[in-house]
Amino acid sequence: MKEKDELEKLFERLSGDFDFESPNKGHQKRFLEKIERQNGVVTLKRKKNWWKPLSIAASIVLLVGIGLFSLNQQDSIEERVVEISPEISNTEFYFASLVEEQVRKLEEEKTPANAKLVEDTLGQLKQLENDYKQLELDLVNGGNSEIILNAMIINFQTRIDLLKEVLASIEDIKNINLQNDENFTI
Repeated sequence: MKEKDELEKLFERLSGDFDFESPNKGHQKRFLEKIERQNGVVTLKRKKNWWKPLSIAASIVLLVGIGLFSLNQQDSIEERVVEISPEISNTEFYFASLVEEQVRKLEEEKTPANAKLVEDTLGQLKQLENDYKQLELDLVNGGNSEIILNAMIINFQTRIDLLKEVLASIEDIKNINLQNDENFTI
């Protein structure tokens, strides 16, 4: 308790002598430099690190570049083909719907007896479709448009003819099997 009383008396005695003003700007820095000079400590001035702001700026530029690229992305091949020849889209839609219908019929007729024939036909159709995509690329890349457009139409006609022939062959196989079953007696 005695110490507490002495501290209170001390504060009462010094009450008007306290300094409430803030030090000038940079006071702490100057103070630390003065102490370091007295102790013989040499501080090296740090160079500003420019890599952080540069990396942030590079990231922003990269993001903006990606955004602009995605906005200005080129049209798909199909869109560019339509630009070159607008009537091809109607023709392609017509033929594609015919081919789809014939493929559905083919898949409905698939049995264990004709599975190999159906699988081979679907493989040939896939190859014809790949050829068609190559023709589209050739057309977009500036090939002779009249010849390529004719080749595209012939490609679709070939697919339809192939499907019709295979479906007819499957019908013939079914009829032969039916006749053999009728002729077979027990």
